Amino acid sequence: MKHAATPLLCLLAAACATTAENAPSEQVRIPLETLQSLTREMSTDAFQGRAPGTEGERMTIELLAREFQRAGLRPGNNGSWYQNVPLVEITAQGSPTLRVTGGRQPLSFNYRRDMVAGSYRVQPRVSFANSDVVFVGYGVNAPERGWNDYAGLDVRGKTVIILVNDPDWQTQGTQGTFGGRSMTYYGRWTYKYEEAARQGAAAAFIVHQTEPASYGWNVVENSWTGPQHHLDRAGGNMDQTVANGWLTNEAARQLFAAAGQDFDSLAASAARPGFRAVPFTGLKASMEIESEIQRQQSRNVIGILPGRTRPNEYLLYTAHWDHLGLCARGRPDEICNGATDNATGTSALVALAQTHARRRPERSIVFIAVTAEESGLLGSRYYAENPVYPLARTVAGINMDSLNMAGATRDFVAIGAGKSQLDGMLMPILERRGVRLSPDPSPEAGYYFRSDQFSFARLGVPFLYGRGGEDLVNGGPAAGRAWSQEYRANRYHQPADEFLTTWDWAGAINDLEIYYELMTRLANGDDWPNWNEGDEFRAIRDRSRSGR
Repeated sequence: MKHAATPLLCLLAAACATTAENAPSEQVRIPLETLQSLTREMSTDAFQGRAPGTEGERMTIELLAREFQRAGLRPGNNGSWYQNVPLVEITAQGSPTLRVTGGRQPLSFNYRRDMVAGSYRVQPRVSFANSDVVFVGYGVNAPERGWNDYAGLDVRGKTVIILVNDPDWQTQGTQGTFGGRSMTYYGRWTYKYEEAARQGAAAAFIVHQTEPASYGWNVVENSWTGPQHHLDRAGGNMDQTVANGWLTNEAARQLFAAAGQDFDSLAASAARPGFRAVPFTGLKASMEIESEIQRQQSRNVIGILPGRTRPNEYLLYTAHWDHLGLCARGRPDEICNGATDNATGTSALVALAQTHARRRPERSIVFIAVTAEESGLLGSRYYAENPVYPLARTVAGINMDSLNMAGATRDFVAIGAGKSQLDGMLMPILERRGVRLSPDPSPEAGYYFRSDQFSFARLGVPFLYGRGGEDLVNGGPAAGRAWSQEYRANRYHQPADEFLTTWDWAGAINDLEIYYELMTRLANGDDWPNWNEGDEFRAIRDRSRSGR
């Protein structure tokens, strides 16, 4: 993300010069009735929140296969609509407790209230006892950026406490060692657990803070409790930590105080170059987690619109069909229906398939509804690592995760702008529509690394992830910000994310028209977009394309 400040108008003169040669020659009409009816259906209680491995999955994937066929697609996986994705479901039993001794007073952190935790290891019981506790700042090891929070440290068998986001997340603007306000992958919780495991830690706990995490504790609680899905890999994930989890901010402050440390001062020092990890001398952490283990096959749903003249060159549309299922057990409404996230994006796959099928493109367009995004991008990662269509022959892609339901906007936000040459191709489309490109209003959230486009980007395929911005035609930026803040606070990953008759679909339609125009240009043209020079994914793409 360090290149996010690059002016987009000067990224690709060649791409910008061909403004209309491959633009759609017909009036684009995205079928609103398809979007509305499918979004409403998939977010009813009958689908039980569309969790992988449930009856809700069966209902969802069968619905999508029928709708793909009706739209004019062909089965996308060697005659089948489905790609099996081997998952293991791990469900913590009871209420595990994190116990800390050896400090000013013993501490006992309760499940849900003070912390959440689980294990990636495929074992019915895991535990760690009397594990030394170490504060490792942001838990980053980035030699190319001259930063290593684990320098000179041996954390094998220890419990590491980690801050969320990057060291420079409070910097205004996008300049800095880690992209300033714009999050890099080093700021994502997935990276922090991966690095802790590489360092040999027994357990890793991230301190929750609402602003740098970009969501409240309620989101952590809903997302991390109940069944957790992982790819079912050889070895049972025994190379991972015994336990991963989150601590509330208050619990972390109690932990630091028990070690005679001040949370605020240590957090401030962790953001400065030269920070060295701080062992919490004398503190010992212990925990046992009993889990129910179930192996299951989930499925990606794949349809293809074969190209007329270059069927072996592929464009991808992706959206995740899954959500959190029964995320609030014991409450009046237990179901996280996931209407916005992501029944809207999944319905858009069908609507766009109907639109593209009116005129077959030169290249093939593949439509993939992926599973287990909410569990860590598992379905898209499985496809990217086991592609039906070679990634070296995959031109580019567009991912759709939560459509804009606030209404038409005067601006469009490309998440991760400045990373790939797709930006240059997007600009003339926006200009023709009188829409300006705005910077990401929440760069600290790291959205580019939080949805399925990242699974493909990390293996070199350029992917666009964007949507209408916050400058609403009706209400301006203030109304747009208010809508976004209300959604994140009250509906994101909560039972309240339900189909609303008050939604304004104009913004979603506008965004889908933009996706359609970009995809049509790519599908009927000769472009092979790449990542911009210096981007972390450029070398991967170059190697992939050189061997095609």
